[in-house]
Amino acid sequence: MGGLLSYSGITTKVRAMESHLITDRQFGEMSTLESVSDAVEYLRRLPAYGMIFSNLEGVELHRGAIEQRLILSQYQDFAKLYRFANLSQRKFLDLYFMHYEIDILKKCFRNALGHQKPEIDLSVFQDFFEKHSKLDLIRLSSSGSVQEFISNLDGSIYYDLLTHLDDVEHPSLFDYEIHLDLLYFKTIWKVKGKYLSRKEQKLLTDCFGSKLDLLNIQWIYRSKKYYNLQPADIYALLIPIEFHLKKEQITKLVEAGTLDEFFHALQTTYYGRLEDMDSSDNTELEMLAEEVLGKIYSATSRKNPYSIATLNSYLYFKEEEIQKIITFIESIRYGVSPDEILSYVVKNQ
Repeated sequence: MGGLLSYSGITTKVRAMESHLITDRQFGEMSTLESVSDAVEYLRRLPAYGMIFSNLEGVELHRGAIEQRLILSQYQDFAKLYRFANLSQRKFLDLYFMHYEIDILKKCFRNALGHQKPEIDLSVFQDFFEKHSKLDLIRLSSSGSVQEFISNLDGSIYYDLLTHLDDVEHPSLFDYEIHLDLLYFKTIWKVKGKYLSRKEQKLLTDCFGSKLDLLNIQWIYRSKKYYNLQPADIYALLIPIEFHLKKEQITKLVEAGTLDEFFHALQTTYYGRLEDMDSSDNTELEMLAEEVLGKIYSATSRKNPYSIATLNSYLYFKEEEIQKIITFIESIRYGVSPDEILSYVVKNQ
């Protein structure tokens, strides 16, 4: 009864927002569009993106300009839920917000490492971040070098980690990004008990634990296929948290001598039994992982409608939708066929 009373209002709000998520049928319609401007016009007619894509007169529709508006839509949805949330629900949302910080830091890192001008104007997000974060996006996005970028993080939880990494000889973007991810996952796993009730921890663990397992699976695969790393180096990259993926199964995946052996080992895991993960293609493996995660997020929300699972599920699927839209628009930009575009983002194509 407590969950029903405390979550009835925000669950109703989430259900209304879910009704505006893009359907497979709508993605099918988008795949037939011939230009980026047609795709943006299509989005402008949808309730979730009408305001975001209004007033585009004179705006060049490059990837950065479109991605900026899509990210803003994601932040606006978070802000709507935050305004509607009670104190307990806000604790979860505060915890979730670290994910947005990490994502922005990665974007800034790519610019600082390559001495590039930002594709996305982060100042647009400053008001939103000021309400939830101590990061100064304007200072971070204007950093001219990695050293200046790290210096601008002084006082944050990211500073010590990245300062230490800066001592490594020639750290790559991959080094910085994977250590930010590791910090995020370890932090959430460690502090969730402080902020969430026992039931809420269980719901978050079902989704978050599966996400960690699947990320480890994908990192092992990429390390073998693209970087030819030795097992000792692969172990150093893994998130040191186990959920359904047990230690002996991780060992078999890491120690597999060939990709065929890797996929054979994968089939014996919880996730291999959930979904046929017998694939030699990285894109397909990532899509299968997304499909598994989608089922898990949907199931936790469906079984626990008056709980934190409803918020967690919506924010996950909103982010997935934005990634699909970006894939769609870039595919249209480069003349990819409708069938091929759909195969990237819609199940069973």
